[in-house]
Amino acid sequence: MIATLPHFLLVGAGLFALGLVTVLTRRNAVGLLMGIELLLNAANVNLVAFNRFSAPGRLDGQVFALFVIVLAACETCVGLAIVLAVHKTIRSIDTEDARTLRG
Repeated sequence: MIATLPHFLLVGAGLFALGLVTVLTRRNAVGLLMGIELLLNAANVNLVAFNRFSAPGRLDGQVFALFVIVLAACETCVGLAIVLAVHKTIRSIDTEDARTLRG
């Protein structure tokens, strides 16, 4: 069986749905970051799939996916730094507890 564009789009939609459910249901800040990573990976799957089937000789989709991966790594570093700072202040990484920092 040969994988076609709808197969890749289904995988991307599944990853996006899992990431969205994770973001909407998790109260833990690390869980939220993992959900955002799933959303970005779903976008990467779609970028590479559309590139493969629309312009087979070019690498535009892969280059964009590489930029998204770099952006996701930066987002994770900043997010984890914020989580560590919040944990140091209130001894919890629950997003409900972090609302008390608002003032």
